[in-house]
Amino acid sequence: MDDSLPIDEVVRRTGLTSRALRFYEARGLISPLRTGAGRRWFGPAELERIHRIVALKKAGLTLGDIKRLFDRKPVDLETLLRAQRRRLAKQVSEVADAIGLIDSALSRIGRGEPLDAATLCSLIHDGDTIMTDQANAWREIIGDYYTPEEQAEWKEHMAASPEFSQTAYLDKWRELSARIEASLPLDPASDIALAFVREWFGLLEPFSRAATPTMWAGSMRLYDDMGAWEGKVDAGFSKRVWDFMRDAAAAARSAGKDVGPLPEWMQHPS
Repeated sequence: MDDSLPIDEVVRRTGLTSRALRFYEARGLISPLRTGAGRRWFGPAELERIHRIVALKKAGLTLGDIKRLFDRKPVDLETLLRAQRRRLAKQVSEVADAIGLIDSALSRIGRGEPLDAATLCSLIHDGDTIMTDQANAWREIIGDYYTPEEQAEWKEHMAASPEFSQTAYLDKWRELSARIEASLPLDPASDIALAFVREWFGLLEPFSRAATPTMWAGSMRLYDDMGAWEGKVDAGFSKRVWDFMRDAAAAARSAGKDVGPLPEWMQHPS
């Protein structure tokens, strides 16, 4: 295994997490070698395969599509890529149009002119369209991490949650993320990190109230694998922030500190 690499070195070279690599292995996408002690080692072929997975996901393929491609099963690659290109081109056009309208509105405000109803309606319409595209992109990503049955369980458990503005909620995540990003690098066990952890779990409360252990574990897998889909959707925070907050939350909980609202089953484990 002279030319093989341990999992921590693969993590460093690829930017993926060890959980993401184990997830790819569980899906049959990669097959690292195992030592007698069970440690994973990745040879040149497996490392190249990992790079291909990342590249194909960036091109818009799901893990299921990639598995079929690797298994040499029929995949209409041209149709998939053309559809992805159309979707991205449409998003670019819509974002450019929305920015143009905002610039026009700001220019009028700067000149002291009142905004007309037509301009405001255009802004709202374009914003709704972009949000719809985001929802569709999220559905594609979630399909890689949750079975249809698990997604149905999500809907059932979240149905009783009070309605709230998704846009305002996302803005809160962006604002918190910006403050965390500006503070990095930071000791995950510090008091500042603990304050961020409590804010983080406070924002998570709508999900925490309804989350089952399966839902919670699935979300951890999803965000631990953020490097594979970051940029396709707006999560409200970056992979760097997620990795830091995961470590900070783990440090706080192992120290027995209050981290904020948690699912009932996590507060009182059986």
